[in-house]
Amino acid sequence: MCHACAPAIDPQQQSDFAERLLGMLNGGMTSLMISIGHRAGLFDAMADGIARTSHELAAEAALNERYVREWLGAMVAARIIERNPVAGTHRLPPEHAACLSRKSPSDNMGVFMQYLAGLGAVEDRVLDCFREGGGVAYEEFPRFHDVMEEDSGQSIVPVIVEKVVPLFEGLHERLTAGIDVLDIGCGRGRALMELASAYPKSRFVGYDLSGPAIERASEFAAERGLGNLRFEVRDLTDWSEPASFDWVTAMDAIHDQARPDKVLRSIREALRSGGAFLMQDIDASSEPCDNAAHPLGPMLYTISCMHCMTVSLAQGGMGLGTAWGVQLAEKMLREAGFEDIRIHRFEHDIQNAYFVMRV
Repeated sequence: MCHACAPAIDPQQQSDFAERLLGMLNGGMTSLMISIGHRAGLFDAMADGIARTSHELAAEAALNERYVREWLGAMVAARIIERNPVAGTHRLPPEHAACLSRKSPSDNMGVFMQYLAGLGAVEDRVLDCFREGGGVAYEEFPRFHDVMEEDSGQSIVPVIVEKVVPLFEGLHERLTAGIDVLDIGCGRGRALMELASAYPKSRFVGYDLSGPAIERASEFAAERGLGNLRFEVRDLTDWSEPASFDWVTAMDAIHDQARPDKVLRSIREALRSGGAFLMQDIDASSEPCDNAAHPLGPMLYTISCMHCMTVSLAQGGMGLGTAWGVQLAEKMLREAGFEDIRIHRFEHDIQNAYFVMRV
């Protein structure tokens, strides 16, 4: 392109955009340090609001002081932690602790910050996929199930018994009497454990493609003495168990299946007459422009590109992606044979919609 034909640049618009990029850079770096603070238990140690020196904090958290001191510098620069330069102490304000410590069962943003480091670890592999196609397999994400366990611990686990079960009329009574329940893509099965503990007369099973996740889930269930719960490693692409279950759940699991269309049809087939299906999945639009206003829009597409889409493509799948959207989700549910579809949302969970269906 000749210089004369080059588009005119608005200097102010360029400056504003550069400032936005700088904010993104600092935010990304801060996110990485928040992830470190979360995993190291530093925010938990400071959640009481007491001012501490770096030496006191390091001793309390059983960590190396030099690293703690540098981490505190990042937190002070990001205005997350307050520093008294005279006393050399650091304090986490209670308002910040409410968003960053494990004392907040459903509002800990430190959980989500872990995605940045975890997904960055497969950047080279994903870049190869940009050039060659294909995908990155589940087993190449060593900490993803750790993060997902904490994620579900904030979204579905705290509400599965008290708020989700009541979405289905009469389900509580049926679970109390004893029915067969299946969870698709169960991961480490924390939500199923809550249900199995609350309803000892019902029988629960969880399927997941990940062997290590199923192994951990089975160990946890045994430790809790949940004899009415079992887990199995299953590839659900061509799974079939007609009329075998009274309630099927899929919690943030359908969109990253190799063939979500087949899985949804198999779920419909697996339900007995009068059965129910819960699909907890991403509350986004199928149109990217609409997601510009989504509070987690960039995060959803990044997680999709770096995990959900690519693990599906690694299996030769459809690669729907995280932000497949409620519009496409409803369309695929109807094509699978579900007619009565209701969508619920919970105030504590800004990333998911809860699709409720009866057959």
